[in-house]
Amino acid sequence: MGVEPFPDPGSPRARFGAEMRRLREAARLSQASVASRLGCTQTQVSRLEAATRTPSRVDAEKLDRLFGSGDSTYFMGLYQRIVSRSGGPIWFRGWVEEIEPAALVLRSWDPLLVPGLLQTESYARHLFSHGPRVIPDEVEKRVEARMRRRRILDKSRPPLVLVLIDEGVLRRRVGGPEVMREQLGYLLEVAERPTVSIQVVDPECLAGLAGAFMIAELPNGEPDTIHADSPVQGQVTTDREFVISIRNRYEAIRLWAYPERVSIKMIEEVRREWT
Repeated sequence: MGVEPFPDPGSPRARFGAEMRRLREAARLSQASVASRLGCTQTQVSRLEAATRTPSRVDAEKLDRLFGSGDSTYFMGLYQRIVSRSGGPIWFRGWVEEIEPAALVLRSWDPLLVPGLLQTESYARHLFSHGPRVIPDEVEKRVEARMRRRRILDKSRPPLVLVLIDEGVLRRRVGGPEVMREQLGYLLEVAERPTVSIQVVDPECLAGLAGAFMIAELPNGEPDTIHADSPVQGQVTTDREFVISIRNRYEAIRLWAYPERVSIKMIEEVRREWT
């Protein structure tokens, strides 16, 4: 059994939440009252105070105006520290820090690479180190952030993770044979977990050529959330029309997927080829 992750009490995000709660209670304001001032829900305020939701720049600015005096930038300062510490692009942090940890089911499709949630450290490092105008320190921050994502697989109640990957991903060289053997070995290892399913998709499937995406099924009646990749900036949305479109695409791709047992044998065979 895994251990549920708790926010680091010394982290900027934890301090952001603790100070927000302290000032709210000192002002004798309810979470609902603060939510109306921030333009969000009471649940979102609760998650900010518990440090299970990453604050946005707008949240920080509004809290400085609500609780600060004069030109106070206390919350903006903490926000900047959160941003610099997290690693990865800002637009993706909400997904990684809020959506994935809360999800009951994660459905994933990737036509080009092993999905980030299942990447090994060496595979991820090679990808990040070959980005345009890469800075070594930034590479390490992104690798660390990617490895932290895998913690959700070790929770006492992990999400059901349903992964579809194109067959070509198994043979796309990333970092050389040793890296690829390790990566495919990790896929085989994680596929043994009862909450993880990995299926290889026939490369003739055209429905998946539009790009990678993930679908998060959330608890408590919250709407499904989509993350769709793009070369510049991915999209994270709960827009119903967009969610339905991506769900339909996922099902169309799944029709081209090999059964799980066959997929595992394919991964084993390709792993042996990486010598």
